[in-house]
Amino acid sequence: MHVLGGRQCVTATAIAGAILGSAVLGSGVPGPGVLGSLSHAPSSLPTGERHRAAPAAVPAVAGVARLSVSGRRLVDGHGQTVRLLGVNRPGTHYECVQTGDRIFDGPSNDASIAAIASWRATAVRVPLNEDCWLGIHGVSPAVGGEAYRSAIAGYVARLHQHGLAAIVDLQWSDGYYAGGTCQQKTGRAGAVCLKPMPDAAHAPAFWSSVASTFKNDHATVFDLFSEPFPDRMMSSRRAAWACWLKGGRFCSGFSYRAAGMRTLLRAVRRSGATNVVLVGGINYANDDSGWLAHRPIDRAGNLAASWHSYSWNACHRITCWSRQIAPVANKAPIVADEIGEDDCAHSYIGTLMPWLDRHGASYLAWAWKAADARFPCGDFNHGQAGPSLITSYRGTPTAYGAGLKNHLKSTAPTGACPTMGVPACTAAR
Repeated sequence: MHVLGGRQCVTATAIAGAILGSAVLGSGVPGPGVLGSLSHAPSSLPTGERHRAAPAAVPAVAGVARLSVSGRRLVDGHGQTVRLLGVNRPGTHYECVQTGDRIFDGPSNDASIAAIASWRATAVRVPLNEDCWLGIHGVSPAVGGEAYRSAIAGYVARLHQHGLAAIVDLQWSDGYYAGGTCQQKTGRAGAVCLKPMPDAAHAPAFWSSVASTFKNDHATVFDLFSEPFPDRMMSSRRAAWACWLKGGRFCSGFSYRAAGMRTLLRAVRRSGATNVVLVGGINYANDDSGWLAHRPIDRAGNLAASWHSYSWNACHRITCWSRQIAPVANKAPIVADEIGEDDCAHSYIGTLMPWLDRHGASYLAWAWKAADARFPCGDFNHGQAGPSLITSYRGTPTAYGAGLKNHLKSTAPTGACPTMGVPACTAAR
């Protein structure tokens, strides 16, 4: 999600039992039997950082749901259509660099996850921070490196235990940039704000490590880079799409070397991970018009399109959705993994969600964060970070959140958990 600046189903897995069985329930940190030791780190990390880079892979568990791409659909291991419907859970991309003593913004325990599940959500998106995951650039060891990776793995495991799929994305990355929200930050070269493209120095190592960690967990999906906006830096849309795909010398005007989506996808696949991968287009992932022509080749055949749709985006009307997004939805799965509006109401998503339903797309709203002065119900375009779906972590909705909650409940299968009847999921209903 970005600040306005010139217009800027089946998901269950038994993996939680393996991780949580060796963890303190609700702590967010798996025990030493799961992530207590480190494997060999990616060789692309700078010297001195390699020993902190990659936790041991989460072990495979019998019966884990295997999400994959089949034509224009996401499917489970039985070929049944899957839709990822739910919320974004912010905090894990900023707390570790802003506070130095926290990883989550608000509770991450079972009760807080059960509240999400009670809305009949089937998925939660977890934004990640590159420096915190890799434990570099001065991030405190208390919240970075192994501590951060273990906390994220533990949270994903608890999501699965409650019948929820996970989407993990690279939200904040390195590379000096002084525009957008980075104007308000110090240390702008670090992972402290949203950059126009991922950095070649560390983003491939980040994805090699993340993919190695979750490659046996096929209920976890990888979103390569939350909101690319190379078009704000490039001379033309054609040049922006070339930068988006290829990075490097194709990204002229950058003060750091950018990594293209092709490079990040290769980093994931070279780890041995065949998980579903999402990749969003340009203009903060709101413009997917060039996605089909420029998508990177995925030899695993598990590539889907990410799309972000907010009321203030350039493509915010049905006519634009039909022109830019429907052609992609006819060829590949669409996951609108950030949707929202800035008026503390739900008229925009109330129009968008039925349109996405008709096209068989998935969607997750921003954001499951209790409303406060910094994270209000609606407008966040004046230095704030909303819109918030809830007023408390018990799941009490704002007016905006009520639109999502009511729609999810109206579209969920009657009398059944939308995630294969996982006991914890069913109980939460």
